Amino acid sequence: MKLKSPINLLIMCLVVLFSSDITMAQSGSLTVNQDPKIPRLLELKKSLEKENKLTDGYTIQLYYGNLNKANSVLRNYRNKYSNWPASIEYETPNYKVWVGNFNTRIEADRALQEVYKHFPTGFILKPGKKQ
Repeated sequence: MKLKSPINLLIMCLVVLFSSDITMAQSGSLTVNQDPKIPRLLELKKSLEKENKLTDGYTIQLYYGNLNKANSVLRNYRNKYSNWPASIEYETPNYKVWVGNFNTRIEADRALQEVYKHFPTGFILKPGKKQ
């Protein structure tokens, strides 16, 4: 067989290369021994971060007072907004309605501008880490 052009030679070389039974790749296996508690700890960390328990971020406080009114404010907030998570926090003897988990003050300010339309008593605070 006579090859008339470099393209034909290249095609022939590629066919031979890809059709050979000899490969130069390495094979191996990897065994990971993981403590079974790690996935549980990661889930716990994720839930604590969602609840603003681990971060030094900012949150918006909508209400501070008794439980019935706190539940009412929380329901009212959830009916109007779904952008940021909201929760009720307890600090003896009162309940607080907190909204959001913001990393920066500017994010919290932007959210407060939106929430302020329906909750004019809201304000930004920086909760401390709970021990």
